[in-house]
Amino acid sequence: MKYADRINKLPPYLFAEIDRKKKAAIDRGVDIISLGVGDPDLPTPPHIVKAGQAALAKAANHQYPFGAGLLSFRQAIATWTKKRFGVTLDPATEIYSLIGSKEGLGHLPLAFVNPGDVTLVPDPAYPVYKNATLFAGGEPYLMPLKEERQFLPDLKAIPAAVLAKAKILFLNYPNNPVSAMAPRAFLEEVVAFARQHHLIVAYDNAYSEMYYEDAPLSFLEIPGAKEVGIEFHSLSKTFNMTGWRMAWFCGNPELIKGLATIKDSIDSGAFQAIQEAGIAALSSPESEPFVQDMRTLYRKRRDLFVEAMTKAGWKIPTSSATFYIWAHTPKNLPSTEVAARLLDEVGVVCTPGVGFGPSGEGYVRFALTVEESRLKEAIKRINSVKW
Repeated sequence: MKYADRINKLPPYLFAEIDRKKKAAIDRGVDIISLGVGDPDLPTPPHIVKAGQAALAKAANHQYPFGAGLLSFRQAIATWTKKRFGVTLDPATEIYSLIGSKEGLGHLPLAFVNPGDVTLVPDPAYPVYKNATLFAGGEPYLMPLKEERQFLPDLKAIPAAVLAKAKILFLNYPNNPVSAMAPRAFLEEVVAFARQHHLIVAYDNAYSEMYYEDAPLSFLEIPGAKEVGIEFHSLSKTFNMTGWRMAWFCGNPELIKGLATIKDSIDSGAFQAIQEAGIAALSSPESEPFVQDMRTLYRKRRDLFVEAMTKAGWKIPTSSATFYIWAHTPKNLPSTEVAARLLDEVGVVCTPGVGFGPSGEGYVRFALTVEESRLKEAIKRINSVKW
């Protein structure tokens, strides 16, 4: 069977490959501690589950949902966004539901990128930005995220010939995989840059509530941002709802229409029962203390992991958000070698940095998504390896 050329251009999907190797090790009887894929280990809060169960019993929710999503869900998003970021959104025209933010990011280039057009993609980055560009026939231009620049891309270093063909600028802060945050001055630079070069800014803010000290910004807080961009949010990480697949994008109405046109041709909307659960997540008074407790839990895990690993000689850049640790490989070893040895020798799964892009070489990513006792065991195992 001959696959389409676009399939042949894609590298193996990073997390699927990690999952395959992990399952193979489990089949061999290895006691695996997985710090690989960023999937919360705690369940969805009970009040959200109960709202979803009640919504599931409603016959009206058993039909095609179609379109932008329940107005009540979009109103809940607008209220949450105003309270959290001070950003005003029109639920009717500036918010659209998604079946997970990955789905929306993956479909975005189909709406705006023609064959030969360029998208500006962070390096390292969530693989979907690059892969979605390739699916649309576009050319991803990688913007290195360097530690000496606090993992912010150097927009001034992008060649004029690239900018002449560029359509979309993908950004993600708090950042996966490097855990960095974007200061207001940088986002102001992004707005001016996008205006100057007629770019669409696709701002992935899926980790907006997973921070340890200062709260991250919304791109839409910046004056002029709504004129050039849209922002993606998700219930997955904030409320431990990765399997529910519920998210949204918001911002410029014309950009929303473009992506909505693609979605209307490909899917039939997000399941309404899950949208009702999303209303409970965003609106219930029980949600705020849950999210605060979640941040406290991950901060404790971060401090435990960073202190122990640093004492053992690992170099770890500051981790101020997300539940990831972005660590230099020991002795500058290739990241795939480090990840393979940790899995094969001590049964610990991590993600090789090069899987997120060439600038990720020399790093590995650990996800703090296991309980404290297992995290301590993982640290012990990692530091038993002789590099």
